[in-house]
Amino acid sequence: MNYRGPHRVRIDHKPEPEILHPQDAIVRVTRTCICGSDLHLYNGSVPDTRVGMTFGHEFTGVVEEIGDGVEKLKVGDHVLVPFNIACGSCVFCQQGLYGNCHESNPQATAVGGIYGYSHTAGGYDGGQAEYVRVPYADVSPTVIPDWMDPDDAVLLTDVVPTGYQGAEMGGIQTGDTVVVFGAGPVGIMAARCAWLFGAGRVIVIDCVDFRLEFARNYAPCEAYDFRSLEDPVVFIKGTTDSLGADVVIDAVGAEAAGSALQTVLGRKLLLQGGSATALHWSINSVKKGGIVSIVGVYGPVGTHVPMGNVVNKGLTIRANQASVKRLLPRLIEHVQSGVLDPKAMITHRVPLEEVSDAYRIFSAKLDDCIKPVLMPPSARS
Repeated sequence: MNYRGPHRVRIDHKPEPEILHPQDAIVRVTRTCICGSDLHLYNGSVPDTRVGMTFGHEFTGVVEEIGDGVEKLKVGDHVLVPFNIACGSCVFCQQGLYGNCHESNPQATAVGGIYGYSHTAGGYDGGQAEYVRVPYADVSPTVIPDWMDPDDAVLLTDVVPTGYQGAEMGGIQTGDTVVVFGAGPVGIMAARCAWLFGAGRVIVIDCVDFRLEFARNYAPCEAYDFRSLEDPVVFIKGTTDSLGADVVIDAVGAEAAGSALQTVLGRKLLLQGGSATALHWSINSVKKGGIVSIVGVYGPVGTHVPMGNVVNKGLTIRANQASVKRLLPRLIEHVQSGVLDPKAMITHRVPLEEVSDAYRIFSAKLDDCIKPVLMPPSARS
């Protein structure tokens, strides 16, 4: 896959990746997804997304070659590769903050390295390809258990841990009312995982009918189209005895609909780090003393948010990229026990060669597409 500019991706031939460091591995991709956050790149919303880049931070594959310093993997291992590129030894990795690795993206002051996510995240080529170079191969790549379906495994690279961490950061207590803004794959997973932490009521807000219906069945949860509500904040207050939700999760991020002003400033003119509509709604609809958990992606520049409300309501805001490596052992147990069924979210399996069509379908929300998986040629033979 080759990025050619906003709304333009195509299949192209690039040199196969090579071992550049003793801790590298070369992986032949068997599954790779298009993520909702890839659409921020596709739509031109992320700074320093360069022509010629290969997207894709959700992938599984077979180890084809390893560097001299790799000890935990061997050629032939089928691995799931977390989207975080983490060294495992810096001060932040040692705290379990693998999404903030200081070594994989040393020019940044915030996020660590991410596969296929612009030069603001290190400039690494991603997994929407036949082969990919995997740095720090002894740290995050995890051998897929024999019993696990590869379709489950590929969703453990981002969607499941990000949704799970969104619920985890909410500090959900038994009986809490949890509101999730966004019924994309991460929002749906966050809603489902909210029950694991003891939620008593889960509400999802979005504006796409088929996604809301999927959320009702998969999460399961209450789901509402914000276009049918006079004001989502007023609605949430009204259905929670005028108090507000105990926990609100923003699983939308930079391309939220619902506010003309935010859309113009954040999506059209790119004067701020995206449209912060869902973040506004989150801050204003959570109760006093409540928690707002943010897993939606925003750009690195300033974003207009009601900070006075955060202060005056005594809110706690928790946000980060998911630390996949930290969460994987628990999530693998949940998949094995049947508590989580990631592959049920996959609605489209598309040949890698048709990546342009796949992006168009997913971006335009066509054909009831919830989660598309790209299949490289070798995985289909």
